[in-house]
Amino acid sequence: MQLSHHVTQSLAGRTAILNLLPFSFHEIRNKIKEMSLDKIIFTGLFPRIYDENLPPEEALSFYFGTYVERDVRELINLKDVIRFQAFVKLCAGRVGQLLNLSSLGNEAGISHQTARDWLSLLEVSFITFRLPPYHRNLNKRVVKSPKLYFYDVGLAAHLLEIRNPSHVRNHPLKGGLFENMVINEFLKNRLNQAKDNNLCFFRDSNGNKVDLIIPEGDGLSIIEIKSGKTIGSDFFKGLNSFRKNSKEKILQSTLVYGGKEKQKRNHTQVIGFRDCPETSQ
Repeated sequence: MQLSHHVTQSLAGRTAILNLLPFSFHEIRNKIKEMSLDKIIFTGLFPRIYDENLPPEEALSFYFGTYVERDVRELINLKDVIRFQAFVKLCAGRVGQLLNLSSLGNEAGISHQTARDWLSLLEVSFITFRLPPYHRNLNKRVVKSPKLYFYDVGLAAHLLEIRNPSHVRNHPLKGGLFENMVINEFLKNRLNQAKDNNLCFFRDSNGNKVDLIIPEGDGLSIIEIKSGKTIGSDFFKGLNSFRKNSKEKILQSTLVYGGKEKQKRNHTQVIGFRDCPETSQ
């Protein structure tokens, strides 16, 4: 980010830009295969933590502190550091949820425009990203607000005051953190292949939803994400509803869950989170 920020000469047509996110599961498969789900969420996937065997709480605290003190101050004239830090923590409290900038700004004690500007700053500095809704060829009742996620689930957990893996187990946002972690893996899979980020989600006003949709060619891959370790029939509700009502060709239907066993249920491939992404993407 710093290098591109200081480049003044146009490199159009002479360069390629690759966004390198934290480690993917594939890159450190041997290190995470014995880690519990709670520990992976707590630790996150920043390379330095694994390369230098750093305590996650300490490493993430230093990372966030350095980010605010150096990167943010370099990009904008930040006058209220404490309020900005509170804003980022409020963003972590909305992980996996529909984004409402007015509500976020009100809770942070800032204007709607400042909330928009600060969120844009978090996005350009690769802290957070917005997942847009899918609405092509569907009715007008679809939700049009994006969902909010962090590029590293460990940082989100740290900002939520999660200080050891046991805090994850019964945390009210465990489902959102798990969803964030899995979506990150699909995003890394695309970016590591120099593909555009075309990920999106679906939700309508009746509560029907699909956590992740990947448009590709003449169809879609649809993915539902559940943190539970035991597969329930209700896990497939959103996928089945979308497949029934969508006019699009469904290339692949996948359920990613908190367990390990692979299954095939009707039209859906079931995989454990360590095996994702297992799609044609």
